[in-house]
Amino acid sequence: QARLVESGGGSVQAGGSLRLPCAASGYTGCKYDMGWYRRARGKEREFVSEIVSAGATRYADSVKGRFTISRDTAKNSLYLQMNNLKPEDTAMYYCQSRSTTWFCNRWGQGTQVTVSS
Repeated sequence: QARLVESGGGSVQAGGSLRLPCAASGYTGCKYDMGWYRRARGKEREFVSEIVSAGATRYADSVKGRFTISRDTAKNSLYLQMNNLKPEDTAMYYCQSRSTTWFCNRWGQGTQVTVSS
């Protein structure tokens, strides 16, 4: 069964950096794109970034130039490098796989990122 597990969250001061890994397992037979979303307290989940199977990337305007998404298919892992973090980046960050095959669509359990001013 497909599964995603995020890690790497924590507390940092504004201007700091964090790298979030997302480990994928059980995706045999799946072709899928991957992305990151976040949900701040009291707000709805929002798109952060995605990387498609062809390698193209896309970012929310709020993180463009500060965050970098990457994928290591050999390690079945997705990463989000977050630099110059701001207090408004504080949220639970979720890894997602998206596919036309229903059993390949998954969300991770999330990892908390807290940025203090």
